[in-house]
Amino acid sequence: MGFGFSCDHRRHKDSLVKNVCGLPNRSQRNMKKTEVPTFDELMGPTVEALKRLGGSASIDELVPEIVRILDLPQEIAEIPHGTTGRTELEYRSAWARTYLRKAGLLENSERGIWALTPAGLQTKSVDGRRIARDVAKQFQAERAATAGSEEPPTSDDGEAEITWQEKLLSVVQAMDPIAFERLCQRVLRESGFIEVEVTKRSGDGGIDGHGTIRLGGLISFNVLFQSKRYKGNIGPDTVRDFRGAMVGRADKGVIISTGGFTFEARREATRDGAPPIDVIDGRLLAEKLKELKLGVKTNLVEHVEIIEEWFKSI
Repeated sequence: MGFGFSCDHRRHKDSLVKNVCGLPNRSQRNMKKTEVPTFDELMGPTVEALKRLGGSASIDELVPEIVRILDLPQEIAEIPHGTTGRTELEYRSAWARTYLRKAGLLENSERGIWALTPAGLQTKSVDGRRIARDVAKQFQAERAATAGSEEPPTSDDGEAEITWQEKLLSVVQAMDPIAFERLCQRVLRESGFIEVEVTKRSGDGGIDGHGTIRLGGLISFNVLFQSKRYKGNIGPDTVRDFRGAMVGRADKGVIISTGGFTFEARREATRDGAPPIDVIDGRLLAEKLKELKLGVKTNLVEHVEIIEEWFKSI
């Protein structure tokens, strides 16, 4: 499709495949973060992924497409980023998007949709290292003007400042399990569910409660939910077990987690021919708590702009 990668990037990809193929029994615990492409190496695949997806995509669509483009082994794609519930790939992809936006190639909406700008659509090749250097200078200029702003990663992918989402999730993860179930109940109610009840019982297949969602005031669906106060990534077995407990009892299921979901778990949740399950990971839960103003307050800073031309026109 006329899209160019740097030679360094191709060599990195080849070395990833050789490492994994040479050690087929290597566990995810032993995989190193250094085997995940750095954020500057992810800029080109991010642009190509958006082109393949029609010019725009959600993060849940974008990251799996990057995995397909790079042909990354699952063990590498799912290396966790600390205890944040995100994978290292998701973390570095987020920085890649930030740099591409600063470079004018991407834009994002308040609803979390990322899209190519006209410049991004026209670009044939992305030099991630050059963009990293140029945007790093912008960050430095902004930090000089605004004390305490977020530190960007270097090309060797140094750690960045903890985000508000990660701070929020650390608070939620420290909650008592019963309190977390009540929080999930509140989130569902605030999101339009009715008759939401926590009914966790021993041997109930992980079902923590049920509720009803009514569409347009006419059609209603019974929904079972499971709450997971979790720091890592949930695998497909959890989704399968929950679905087994749902059979004959509800139309849909929802799993709410403070952690993340592996790619296999997300595929299992939307598998053809099986009752659908919506998975709400920590990132989406944090955004929902912010949107619903549940334990999160957003402070807006007033910016006053003087329009000198207006005074000259009098």
